[in-house]
Amino acid sequence: MTDLDTRPLHTGACHCGAVRFSVRLSDGLNSARRCNCSFCRMRGAVAVSAALADLQVEQGEALLTLYQFNTGEAKHWFCSRCGIYTFHRQRSSPDQYGINVACLEGMSPFDFERVPVSQGIDHPKDRADGQSQVAGWLRYEPVP
Repeated sequence: MTDLDTRPLHTGACHCGAVRFSVRLSDGLNSARRCNCSFCRMRGAVAVSAALADLQVEQGEALLTLYQFNTGEAKHWFCSRCGIYTFHRQRSSPDQYGINVACLEGMSPFDFERVPVSQGIDHPKDRADGQSQVAGWLRYEPVP
């Protein structure tokens, strides 16, 4: 992160507060998405993107637990105390992290009316054309 960067600096934390981080998002909230791969279906988080250099763990780095599966290319970090997924290094874009929106201060996955769901079952790196596909949309409609 540079001092001249005008993008907002967001602070984030796991549920128990043991892991704290700061991040500048690559494209603000415009990158919000979900995925339908086996892991993301169970995790259920909305993620936004940040360059690797734009995330700084401020506290609790030793408490982060790494989970990898299948190709092992994506790296998912969780708080070892409360179990909350904080961020992951993306398989589709290894130069970026996916940040759990629910961990960002003042944000919620329910702030988004509509979130695209990526076709993770058929991952772009496994496709001949290498293209990401939208599998559908996740919608949130609050009760009036």
